[in-house]
Amino acid sequence: MFVAKVVGKVISTQKSEHLLGAKLLIIKPVDDNYNTIEDDAVVAVDTVGAGYGEYVLIAWGHSFCSEKQISADLCIVGIVDEIQRE
Repeated sequence: MFVAKVVGKVISTQKSEHLLGAKLLIIKPVDDNYNTIEDDAVVAVDTVGAGYGEYVLIAWGHSFCSEKQISADLCIVGIVDEIQRE
């Protein structure tokens, strides 16, 4: 898993039946200082109701998404409230 920031959304009227009703968001991974990594924008399926500008937890890999019966490799599985480091 990794942390990313929601930077946009994708609107698609024609898509696979496995994505019908799915909310697609554009995310960018962040570094240790919460700065987005500019060249790495990707699309993820939102399973938790995330919105623009929020930091989110990303499950990467088909196993989680297929468990939820979502046809995707990246799923947003949490909204980050706070990250604590020592």
